Amino acid sequence: MAIKAMDLFEAYSQEKLPRDQGYIISTFFSNNSAYSKYEIVSYSGVKAIYLNESGLEFQTNGKKIHILIEPASYPNKAVEPYLRNDNEQIPLRFNELETITAKNQTKIMIAKKPLDSFGAFTVLKPTGINFAMVFYSLPDIYDTLKLFFEKTFNQEAGIPQVDARKSAQKVSDVLSKTMNFKTDYS
Repeated sequence: MAIKAMDLFEAYSQEKLPRDQGYIISTFFSNNSAYSKYEIVSYSGVKAIYLNESGLEFQTNGKKIHILIEPASYPNKAVEPYLRNDNEQIPLRFNELETITAKNQTKIMIAKKPLDSFGAFTVLKPTGINFAMVFYSLPDIYDTLKLFFEKTFNQEAGIPQVDARKSAQKVSDVLSKTMNFKTDYS
């Protein structure tokens, strides 16, 4: 059975990072609440990968999608995501996000379209409970990503199972339509 995903930095150290196509998911969980950020990068045709002080630098173009999980108790709900403090910020406005409100009033905000990263991008080294994973571009990649998001939304962010499944399906749909390696990458 083929490996579907692996810790990003472990894959780098074992020289198992895909250079042709891959997806990298970085998580940023709050220490004090269920507030969470996800950053998904798709990339193709890597020229070089360098380990530096802050993380792994990929010399290639990429596309980035952001997801924000905002618990009902979050005090700065009215503040645009791009204006929030560094630990809670994503580079998007409310009108650039599709929002799903779960039964427990948690908001799942998913970027409607990816941001382009030209030339190079860096994936930060995870700290604390955060992690970074690489997903290999296999025929069932979108099912694998959907299952990953369904589990992490439910188990890490406390989203009810039915809402986690619905949100994970939306993420999978956005990724398959906008970051599928069949448009800008071909």
